[in-house]
Parts: sequence; structure tokens; C-alpha cells
Amino acid sequence: MHENYGRDLDLNLLRVFVVVADAGSVTGAASRLYLTQPAVSAALKRLQRAVGAPLLARRGRGLELTERGQRLLQSARPHLDGLVTAALSQPAFDAATSTRSLRLGLSDSAEAWMLPPLLHELGTRAPGMQLVVLPVQFRTLRTAFESQRLDVAVTVADDVPAGTRRESLFQARFVVLADSRYVKRGKLTLERYLEHSHVVVSYNGDTRGIVEDVLGVQRRVRCSVASFASLGEIVTGTDLLATVPDTVARQAIRRHRHLRMLPKPFGLRGAPMEMLWSATLEDDPACAFLRELIREVTKTARQKPS
Repeated sequence: MHENYGRDLDLNLLRVFVVVADAGSVTGAASRLYLTQPAVSAALKRLQRAVGAPLLARRGRGLELTERGQRLLQSARPHLDGLVTAALSQPAFDAATSTRSLRLGLSDSAEAWMLPPLLHELGTRAPGMQLVVLPVQFRTLRTAFESQRLDVAVTVADDVPAGTRRESLFQARFVVLADSRYVKRGKLTLERYLEHSHVVVSYNGDTRGIVEDVLGVQRRVRCSVASFASLGEIVTGTDLLATVPDTVARQAIRRHRHLRMLPKPFGLRGAPMEMLWSATLEDDPACAFLRELIREVTKTARQKPS
């Protein structure tokens, strides 16, 4: 610590001094600073005591700077102006010319439908910006935020670090994905549903899924995979059923013309798909720009018919 701090040199006193010098009187400075006259006078006395020399002298009803006061004013003013400017000015950001690189965490259930249109919008509005996309899901989200310094994440969230902002983008809706050539026409009842073999997604390599955990029924699971990415290819040409979020099903249907979404034969509410970011990035303009793009892309994707 600089020895002058031990001499009662409070930097707020310099601000009072500069305002007094500008106003030419204690009364005028007190009005500008929203302080009482005694408070301003006391601040000047403290500053002069710390400096060790008089800074102001009376001239009629007003005050004028001593030679030491003039030198202090010339030195202090630009620094104080710079501090005020730094504190109050908004950081400059122009998406069209920005070259920021941002780290985006995406769950595999969101990457397929979100990333292509998001990159398209970035290419149009911010061609110089770069995205580093990292895989996240509810089990790994906390570690990803703590160790990989994510700027924003989109996933189903559970345990999140303290100081994390979270915003629900939409409520996931489960549907049954099936190849229409291998599933009988008519209403898919629970009995028919359980007659089929199933493919489930399990991040920990389990053969149980949300249906078993929530409904307490046991499906005949033929395959368990760790990602939603290949479900369309797995189900196509088989009688397998996959119970998945509707966003995953829509993406698979776009790639495979025989796939269809069927209403699930039971009540099962999906978890909200959330956007998450650190509170420390709340006012970062580049991160705010990316978050707004994510909102727009999500809204458009949810409005498109399957």
C-alpha cells in the first residue's frame, strides 16, 4: 500500500477539491456535490493536512488556488475525468465489426436445431465473431461453467453455480418418434407402446430412461445411446420407438421422410430448456448480443411446422 494512504489521503477528497476549484466557493461546491458546507470545508481541511500545504486561499467572498493547489488541480483533473468516464461510459460494441470469440455450451438435444440457424445469423450480422461450442448437459453444467468459463449455455439445467442467471426458453414436450412403415396405424396406446422395442438416451450408460423413472413402467430397451444425435438413423427402417423432446423429433423428421411424431400414451411433462449465463456477463454487450440471437433463433424454430 502506498504510504500516502496512511496519511489520510482519501481519494474522494480530490473530487471535492476539484469541484471547489471549479465552483470558486465552498457554497457552490456543496450545492453541486449534494453535501453540506461544513462537510465540504472539513474535506478540504483533511486534504490540505494530508498534502501538507494550503491549496486554497480566500479572495474576497471566494477562493482562489495557491500555487500548490494549481499544480494539484492540473494533475488530478485528467485522472478524475478518466475515472468518471470509465465508470459511466458503455463499452463500445459493433456486431458488424466485432471479432469476439464466445464459448457456447449446448446440450446435444439443442445443438442440431439451434446451431445451424445461429451460425447463419452470426454470419449475416456479425461475420467476424467466433463461436466455440462445447457439449453440456444437466450433469456436467456446473463443471463446465466453473472450469471452461462458458459465456452462455443452452440445456436442461438442474444444479447450477451460484451467480448464474437462468432464463426458460421453452417447455420441452415429449413425443414418440417412429418409422411410419413399421408402426401400425391407429392410436398408440400404452399397451401398444410397451409391445415395441425402444431406444433410450442415457448420459450415464443406463438402460433406463425418463419413462421408467417417472412412470414406473419397464420398456423393452434394445439400445441405449449417450446422445440424441443419431436417433433418426437408428429408428429409420426399424420398429423401434424413441421417446424424445419434440425439437429432437422435428430435426430427425427433416432428415428422414418416413419418420413421424406420435403422441405419447401417457402424461409426461418435459423439463424447461434454459439459457444460462454468469451474472458477471450480464452487461457484456457481445454476450448480450449472443443471448438475443439465441432467443430469436429459438422462437423461429419453435414456430416452424415439423
